[in-house]
Amino acid sequence: MSAGLVILTVVVIATLGFFLGRSRAIRSAEGDVRKLHSLPNYYGQTVFLFSAVPALLVTFAWLLLQPLYVESQVSGMITAADIPEGGSLSLVMADVRRISTGLDLAVSSGNLTEGQLSAMRADTTDVRSRLGELGVAVASEVKQNVFEAAKAYRAQTGTLRMAMTVVALVLALGGALLAMMRITPEFRARNVSEAAVKALLILSSMVAILTTVGIIFSLLFETSNFFRLYPAKDFFFNLTWNPQFTGGSDLGIAPLLWGTLYVSFVALVFAVPIGLLVAVYLSEYASKRVRSVVKPAIEVLAGIPTIVYGLFALITVGPLLRDYFAEPLGLGTSSSSVMTAGVVMGIMLIPFVSSLSDDVINAVPQAMRDGSYGLGATQSETVKQVILPAALPGIVGAILLAASRAIGETMIVVMGAGAAAKLSLNPFEAMTTITVKIVSQLTGDTEFASPETLVAFALGLSLFVVTLGLNILALYIVRKYREQYE
Repeated sequence: MSAGLVILTVVVIATLGFFLGRSRAIRSAEGDVRKLHSLPNYYGQTVFLFSAVPALLVTFAWLLLQPLYVESQVSGMITAADIPEGGSLSLVMADVRRISTGLDLAVSSGNLTEGQLSAMRADTTDVRSRLGELGVAVASEVKQNVFEAAKAYRAQTGTLRMAMTVVALVLALGGALLAMMRITPEFRARNVSEAAVKALLILSSMVAILTTVGIIFSLLFETSNFFRLYPAKDFFFNLTWNPQFTGGSDLGIAPLLWGTLYVSFVALVFAVPIGLLVAVYLSEYASKRVRSVVKPAIEVLAGIPTIVYGLFALITVGPLLRDYFAEPLGLGTSSSSVMTAGVVMGIMLIPFVSSLSDDVINAVPQAMRDGSYGLGATQSETVKQVILPAALPGIVGAILLAASRAIGETMIVVMGAGAAAKLSLNPFEAMTTITVKIVSQLTGDTEFASPETLVAFALGLSLFVVTLGLNILALYIVRKYREQYE
């Protein structure tokens, strides 16, 4: 039984337990719900939680740990002679998993019986032909140990999947039965149900923290592997980015970091003034009718997919800047440039700056405006000398958060700025960013054993540190200089 079907079955059992538990509670009170400590639904919730939660937790933990256990058992079947020159065990295990999946598909589709599979050897032509029919790519030569490891991988996976199904169903049924047996009029079902829900809420709140910790540790682990193969000094201080999978690579982050900061700077130069002026107009000058139309229209920009912005940069903005600015000024002939990506990204960031700044400006008390008017100041003087200074910490925080968004953008840069890693001040030249190179280094067949592949994790960690620093700076500024008003 597949994992999805197991989860669905557990949910069905728990749902049936909810209605049975509710009915049992009413029967135990002889139909008079006033005799019950809690409302009938709480008794049903108790049965649902006792049935679903343990079974689902075990299922999810099983799904996470099962591949690790199977690989640790199967990897011992691979010898040094089975690892190709220049390859690694992880690459061979990827082949084992792929062949195992193909064999499973062949058996489940009826193209191969269990008897035929057990008798099949790696040197038979049936291996490639049968798997090729199912669209599973297999190397021209499959070694016998690798093939046997794939068969063992499939067998152990199937056995453990069946064991998971049995354990999950036993826990679901056992939990439901145990909860049903505890139902009496005196049973404090509401207390148990609310305590369980509180525990689930705490567990849910920990998901974000644990996810962040997992991301950090995965980046740190792979980055440490990268720095074992490539010097950290060269990575941080080399001014050349020239990955060559055949050897002799130069993997300096400086050109990528420069491109990232340059594109983000151009985007902010375009987005911040426009977004701030829009926020001032909507909060101080626009009528309610105009505001009700303009504000949602501007925020629609935030919902447009970035790939659409990329197409806009590639087809419209790039050729326009090339024909009317770059070529007449003798600064370039390419439609892909820092300016193209920066301008389009700036358009994308306008809603971020305007919406956050608008909320901050509206938070300034009306009493400050009235006091300024009472002293004889005009509306423009009040905006410049009272409202904007009071809202400045929040505006700075909005700008830094927009900068973090710009630094992590990928699609607009791919289609608008090109892929050339270089150090240049010319905004009409093609450049690239860290995010683009992370994608390019992880595209295609990756074995996570060469510096050219592992460098993506070092780039990701560097980008994470930069954006984290900007977010921390934004929070610090907002909290330190934020004005508290009654």
